[in-house]
Amino acid sequence: MVRMRKEWPDEGDLVVGTVQKVLNYGAFAMLEEYPGKEAFIHISEVSSGWVKNIRDHVRENQKIVAKVLRVNPHKGHVDVSMKRIREDQRTRKIQQWKIEQKAEKLLEFSARSIDKDLDLAYEEVGYYLMDEFGDLYGAFEIAAEEGAEALLNREIDEKWAEAITAVAKKNISPPEVQITGYVDLKSYVADGVEVVKDALVSVKDEHIRIQCVGAPRYRMTVKSSNYIEAETILKEAAQLAIDAVIAAGGEGEFYRELE
Repeated sequence: MVRMRKEWPDEGDLVVGTVQKVLNYGAFAMLEEYPGKEAFIHISEVSSGWVKNIRDHVRENQKIVAKVLRVNPHKGHVDVSMKRIREDQRTRKIQQWKIEQKAEKLLEFSARSIDKDLDLAYEEVGYYLMDEFGDLYGAFEIAAEEGAEALLNREIDEKWAEAITAVAKKNISPPEVQITGYVDLKSYVADGVEVVKDALVSVKDEHIRIQCVGAPRYRMTVKSSNYIEAETILKEAAQLAIDAVIAAGGEGEFYRELE
């Protein structure tokens, strides 16, 4: 169960729930992000069309996304609507919730590595990370990409920073970026085709894909986990290929993008 910093949702929030009970006049669902809190969906808020049988629309143990209509903490009431959200909002909320479920599991792994439990993890660092980075998963992404220093700079305790970073680097793959550039390579010697081919082969590695667009133009595609690194790899590879052709009496030019 993913936990929110606040105890109750606000009116207008989208929430994820698990249906516990379906009655003729409505359904009750436990709110996944608010431990111990239950929401009520009146039959009139289940679907935009006329609902003859509520069980055609909701069932026990079903995961739902709903919009909060009213909150009364004193009475412990949360009224929600399933019909007042769009399909894209429903899909996005479920995806976000699943990501945060993964983040909570990573926080639990981090806590176990320093002999602490999840409740203590939230108290000591979890809620703070949510405030600092927007959500838990964002904190783990930063740790995976930038290391413990990124957490230490946010005044995270060193023991927690190291534990979170170790778990993040093991479980989160950095996002992959792909960039493209072009080189025009011309050689005027008898074996000019081989000169160009050798120049391209010499710079090709696991990061670079080279395709002939139509002689003398070649497309270079670079994949990397870091945009700046990808740009560097692309420019250096293009320049090495150009230098090789020029050294053999030819000429070359690099284009980052084509019009």
